[in-house]
Amino acid sequence: MQVSMKVNGEEVTREIEPRVLLVHFIREELGLTGTHWGCDTTNCGTCVVLLDGQPVKSCTVLAASAHGHEVRTVEGLASNGSLDPVQQGFMAEHGLQCGFCTPGMMLTARALLDKNPHPDELQIRQAISGQICRCTGYATIVRSVQWAAEHPAAAGDPPGTGTDEEDVRA
Repeated sequence: MQVSMKVNGEEVTREIEPRVLLVHFIREELGLTGTHWGCDTTNCGTCVVLLDGQPVKSCTVLAASAHGHEVRTVEGLASNGSLDPVQQGFMAEHGLQCGFCTPGMMLTARALLDKNPHPDELQIRQAISGQICRCTGYATIVRSVQWAAEHPAAAGDPPGTGTDEEDVRA
């Protein structure tokens, strides 16, 4: 069967088997390996992508279900050569260790901030509650999302460049 969808702003069309999962379509057909494949049961959340702006666990979504929709992967967070504030927040607040859960966490954070630009700690923890991180203990992930919320216009101004108010004070 043929599927067409917009992935990271680019229209893609491929011939696929009807049973192909979105995570495999993204990784194997499109070569976008930032979307990780973990448990195959929706427990870990490493495979989260945005489908029409909503976080979904791509290990249980058929690629055919995404036909005609918009998919955003971690590769689509940065724009015009500038990192998304969420990506910058993960760098500034050390929101990753091994990095396996990071792409899904960042996409979930982006969806949360698009819906609620000023979430409190509880709202952030609730948003990421469907994802497992075995390394950080979540505190740095929460701080990373808080950083991004406090720096919504930070794209193009990576942490440590000296142009951000926080960097100038440091």
